[in-house]
Amino acid sequence: MIKAGIIGATGYAGGELVRLLAGHKEAEIKWYGSRSYIDKKYAEVYQNMFRIVEDRCLDDNMEALSREVDVIFTATPQGLCASLVNEEILSRTKVVDLSADFRIQDVNIYEHWYGIKHPSPQFIPEAVYGLCEINRERVKKARLVANPGCYPTCTTLSIYPLLKEGLIDPGTIIVDAKSGTSGAGRGAKVDNLYCEVNENIKAYGVAVHRHTPEIEEQLGYAAGEQVLINFTPHLVPMNRGILITAYASLKKEVSYEEVRRAYDKYYASEKFVRVLDQDVCPQTKWVEGSNYVDVNFKIDKRTGRIIMMGAMDNLVKGAAGQAVQNMNLMFGLKESQGLELVPMFP
Repeated sequence: MIKAGIIGATGYAGGELVRLLAGHKEAEIKWYGSRSYIDKKYAEVYQNMFRIVEDRCLDDNMEALSREVDVIFTATPQGLCASLVNEEILSRTKVVDLSADFRIQDVNIYEHWYGIKHPSPQFIPEAVYGLCEINRERVKKARLVANPGCYPTCTTLSIYPLLKEGLIDPGTIIVDAKSGTSGAGRGAKVDNLYCEVNENIKAYGVAVHRHTPEIEEQLGYAAGEQVLINFTPHLVPMNRGILITAYASLKKEVSYEEVRRAYDKYYASEKFVRVLDQDVCPQTKWVEGSNYVDVNFKIDKRTGRIIMMGAMDNLVKGAAGQAVQNMNLMFGLKESQGLELVPMFP
């Protein structure tokens, strides 16, 4: 049985980790870390855990935690995990970081986009970017995994095959993204109040969203060259879900069958990436509460461009589910253990 600890267990991503690990047959949570609710019963913070979790919240002492568990999940704001982790901790336990601290390989880019000094850049080179469908073999050997962001996960998986196969021009990619409000976290913010969000949709972080360099770096690996994109996220009045609609110019005239073969080449054997049937557009409702990513495409022969689409649950595949998927790989378990979740409907 894998002993797990969670720092940031009372945020939305942390709460989703608790939900998933509560149903995991090979793991048990030993530490519910929360700076805001120390010594409060976890089920009093999340009443859905009444009579399921009896433990009280502890602090974020990663040093003490590393002596008690096999894996630590850090579902924390940027900078915290990097300020706590050290060689001694990594020699005792594995770490899956859900923040952006170790996702971007160039520390200067991280510090520019996030506006903070990186506390432990010496660990960046060894951190494995935990997009399992692409980095599976590296994740298996890792002791530090950088769990990808929600927008980058959906965007990368939607576009990756066409860049790898050289079907699209990397310099023409535009990404339009939409997310439910849980993507903004559980902290109290005026912009997230019901009256601010309900019956409203808005763009935010236009041309400056922090996930932009993460997406560009991953797409660059696929393309084999530097990639710059236009990325515009939008906040929509729903709890969960991410929908990506990306556009790029085709390098040549292609048929539906040729593009479909490119997607099937990379995803036909993947459990959690579902390439939909022709002309079926992904919807967030069809993946809600699950670890699935639904992707598809549409060729626009009139403009010589292709539209790539993806939908997923931002708290599952976009955060906690992917973290559990990474844990399973790191400990040699069946990759889908604890994640056999049928999407909820309605």
